Amino acid sequence: MPTPSEGLTLYCAMSREAFDQAWMAQWRGAAVALADQRVRELRALTDEDARAAIATLLDLGASLPISPEREKTSGLVIQQALFHRKRSPA
Repeated sequence: MPTPSEGLTLYCAMSREAFDQAWMAQWRGAAVALADQRVRELRALTDEDARAAIATLLDLGASLPISPEREKTSGLVIQQALFHRKRSPA
């Protein structure tokens, strides 16, 4: 079995161009494999699992502390006021 340093020697013996091409091919292969895995996982996902995942994500926001400013306004009213002021007169 090769030692870690032997593997490094292999890469060091490669030209920079060959190394870059091998590296890019590895990442392209990984991208394809990850896309395939994503498709398999989504196909296996049940409605119940999806609802549980959504609930978990929504619960993350509820677990964060609310700043004092957020208790008075969500910021939407302030944003709408800013947008309203930026409008040119008709």
